[in-house]
Amino acid sequence: MKKISMLLGLGVFLCTFACKSENKEMKEEATNFTVTSPIKKDTTVIKQYVCQIKSIQNIEIRALEKGYLKGIYVDEGKFVKQGQMMFQIMPNIYEAELMKNEAEVKGAEIEVLNVKTLAEKNVVSKNELLMAEAKLEKAKAERQLAKVHLGFTQITAPFSGIMDRLKVRKGSLVDEGDLLTTLSDNSKMWVYFNVPEAEYLNYKTKTSKDKMLSVNLLMANNELFKHAGVVETIEGEFDNETGNIAFRATFPNPEGLLRHGETGNIQVTVPLKNAILIPQKATFEVLDKIYVYVIDKENKVRSRAITIAAEMPHLYAVASGLSTGDKILLEGLRKVKENEKIEFKFENPSEVITHLGLYAE
Repeated sequence: MKKISMLLGLGVFLCTFACKSENKEMKEEATNFTVTSPIKKDTTVIKQYVCQIKSIQNIEIRALEKGYLKGIYVDEGKFVKQGQMMFQIMPNIYEAELMKNEAEVKGAEIEVLNVKTLAEKNVVSKNELLMAEAKLEKAKAERQLAKVHLGFTQITAPFSGIMDRLKVRKGSLVDEGDLLTTLSDNSKMWVYFNVPEAEYLNYKTKTSKDKMLSVNLLMANNELFKHAGVVETIEGEFDNETGNIAFRATFPNPEGLLRHGETGNIQVTVPLKNAILIPQKATFEVLDKIYVYVIDKENKVRSRAITIAAEMPHLYAVASGLSTGDKILLEGLRKVKENEKIEFKFENPSEVITHLGLYAE
């Protein structure tokens, strides 16, 4: 009987000790909240814009005359120099036409000499001499036109660049205006990106006329292009449907890495003066609105909507809704309820921001 009583007593003691330990742990967990404040400081934010990459010159090479394609002297994807022969259309007809016009010129020259001799002897009138001279000029013009047509059978590169895919093959019958290939000058690239109206106004009001905006290009493989570009021009009108306006940045392309038709993202570094910064993990989202928990003077939790000015790695720049004097809940957001009174420890915002990368990992 004594043994039973001792065992019961020991059980009660252990239960009481365990309950006290559990309550103590729950109490410690309940008070394990970390609070910090927004911090005001100068910083920079990188804004990204989807862009389209174009060659400074990209043209279609088309046949200027009708005929059989006699020769192709270039290959797809190869570099061609300005003036280099690319295609030749069979010139036989145009050579014969030129020979005919050469003969007509010689005949007209002989006729002018004969009429001139007769006119000097007053055998024919001066008007007949003028008619003969006019006939000669017409023959010379037709000869020049025949030379032009013959020249059109030889298609040369109008500038140095990269040739695209062949649209025809040797021996094909091509008509005037048929597409043969395209040619791109990739020595420099024009990169177009759309900017919202508000950001356009900020750029125009805060940038001097002589200073061009420097930008970077994030390529499709998420690597930065090694050369920086500059915004050289802005389109004249806004798009009424999107409210955006197109900027054009020019990038050097000495290695030829960029090609016409590529896509990527333009990165613009924007300075922020006296920005109010908070950790992203101190926020939560409800119905597309971003909130933080603010601790009031009574240590009660109050949710507050904020407006985000810019986003950075692990940080938000706040446009409205917070001041540096506010205390915001940094950790334990899912463990609190609206108007709940809590106990917390305060962490210096400078130290919090310094260790955000470590927290995120």
